[in-house]
Amino acid sequence: MALKITGLSKTYPNGVKALKNLTLSIGNNMFGLLGPNGAGKSTLMRTVATLQDPDSGEIWLDEINVLKQKNEIRKVLGYLPQEFGVYPKMSAVDMLQHLAVMKGITSKGERKEMVEALLQQTNLWDARKKALSGYSGGMKQRFGIAQALLANPKLIIVDEPTAGLDPAERNRFLNLLSSLGRNVTVILSTHIVEDVRELCPRMAIISNGELLLEGAPADTLHDLQAKVWTKVVATDAELQTLAGQFNVISTHLVGGLHEVRIFAESDPGEGFKSIEPGLEDVYFLNLFKQQTVN
Repeated sequence: MALKITGLSKTYPNGVKALKNLTLSIGNNMFGLLGPNGAGKSTLMRTVATLQDPDSGEIWLDEINVLKQKNEIRKVLGYLPQEFGVYPKMSAVDMLQHLAVMKGITSKGERKEMVEALLQQTNLWDARKKALSGYSGGMKQRFGIAQALLANPKLIIVDEPTAGLDPAERNRFLNLLSSLGRNVTVILSTHIVEDVRELCPRMAIISNGELLLEGAPADTLHDLQAKVWTKVVATDAELQTLAGQFNVISTHLVGGLHEVRIFAESDPGEGFKSIEPGLEDVYFLNLFKQQTVN
């Protein structure tokens, strides 16, 4: 299925312009939506999920008008928001049964089969009778995916799903998302660059409600070949000097020293060395360009 977003704008009553004439096309695969906190990602996801209306614009999922045919889109939608509530004293199996009824799955046998299959798929079978309040962060996220998969959705939206997970839980969760992305459209909204690099054939970067870049991660990296340079400096004063001279993409502490990465069309000298660009460079460079323009 293809999701087409055209001219979407949203301004909240407090004056915050969360989306600014945003246009985006998302095909049938895992799609990464990158942006810093406050970029407008959650506003966009809630709008696609029919939880709020934009001020202007259109959203179509194939032939379904998302903004006007909300009941139709909800039938094929699975949504894992950044924060989702559950009844803490209920077990996973009972909660999924309850949600399945709300999804309109009236056959008891069909519900039982679907819930058991989802608990197996999300590796929660052994904890199916445990109260949700006793679940770890990773288990709660896997339960969130299980509820999002009820009724075999064609469009799945996950908003910041790996924030706060330990490395092992994060890997398990990303592997689960990857397996889902082979058959349906999955939108992964995150500020974690590694999640997009590992999972998504296509991606977009948004910031301050605006689309900064859309494309395949490999193509965006190609455009930066031989244009990213690095240097290690010892003091904050040296770092500030370089920031005044060059387009600094990012800085990282390595062994107590500052590793500086800059963008330059040719060798900047000053002891810099050419380095292979990464998706993080693409991300930070686009944010830097937007800040410079604004």
